[in-house]
Amino acid sequence: MSLSPRFIAIILAFLISLITTTFLAFVEGVSKGMLFVSAISSFISSFFLVLYTVDILVFREVNKMYRTIHKLKMKDFNLAPRKKLIRESNPLKTINDEIFVYVTKKQKEIDELKKLELFRREFLADVSHEFKTPIFAAQGFIHTLLDGAMDDENVRERFLVKAAKNLDSLDVLVKDLLVLSQMETGDIKMNIVPMDIRLLTTNIFSRLENIATDRNVTLRVKPDDLPEVWVKADADRLEQVMLNLIENAIKYGNEGGKVIVHFNEGKKYVEIAVRDNGPGIPYEHLNRIFERFYRVDKSRSKDIGGTGLGLAIVKHILNAHDTKIAVMSKPEKGTTFSFKLEKAYISLVTDNSAQDPVSQLNP
Repeated sequence: MSLSPRFIAIILAFLISLITTTFLAFVEGVSKGMLFVSAISSFISSFFLVLYTVDILVFREVNKMYRTIHKLKMKDFNLAPRKKLIRESNPLKTINDEIFVYVTKKQKEIDELKKLELFRREFLADVSHEFKTPIFAAQGFIHTLLDGAMDDENVRERFLVKAAKNLDSLDVLVKDLLVLSQMETGDIKMNIVPMDIRLLTTNIFSRLENIATDRNVTLRVKPDDLPEVWVKADADRLEQVMLNLIENAIKYGNEGGKVIVHFNEGKKYVEIAVRDNGPGIPYEHLNRIFERFYRVDKSRSKDIGGTGLGLAIVKHILNAHDTKIAVMSKPEKGTTFSFKLEKAYISLVTDNSAQDPVSQLNP
């Protein structure tokens, strides 16, 4: 039912006229003609009085309030007035709903701004700390050499090597920050092509062989009888993902432990899991390990090294592949990082001239 000003005025005028006429009917000496005139006059006067009150003092003001709220929502104060915007329904209910929606939206924006402000403060503190350590260390070694230690050849070489290592760490940190920033702003585009992720994993095992040997960690791929695993991905970025996950599993797992990369092929997707049997990650840290510079064990992380940006980069790379990374961990049982990639179907086509198999993507 439409609650327009005229409809409300008619209903109220009719009721007022009815009540007035009813009371007059009980008065002695009042004729039917007088009752008729009284009913008509009370109806007309009440109608115009109520119409003016409702339309001028209520509906028009509510319309103005609605238009103002609508302009705020649209962030445009030059919108033309929208006629008959409220007259189709109860304006008071409409304005209440609009205010509720608007306030709820603004409250969410305020909460998000508070989170961003907290994140900004934490990020600045973390960046300052991460930059300060290698800069102060390199600065200390160089100033010591300038103060006279340069004359001692053994001390000079040792201090220069240490200063160079700290500057190299700073260079890696800056590069990781740049990559992360480019990923977040979308400046880095993914070059999605078919690739053999099993071969990529084997190559990464070879690169990390020395680190694994130092910690007596066994590296394995499962299933053993799977010669190739073809997926659609950016080869360079996926190499960053796998290198980071496998290296973390080696460094943070137990000495003498195992790191297993497991491939589970489905109809459309391949699930990749990197699993270790290390001490695991406490439950309260699982939701934050993909944040920039977040470290579960800061003292141990400092000894092992790294920029603290690896998992954040991993998360953004996989997001750019339209997939998400999941983590499962149990204390003293180990940790598993897993994600899915779209499967690539490869067929072997023989080149008659060269007689060599060439891999092609099926249409």
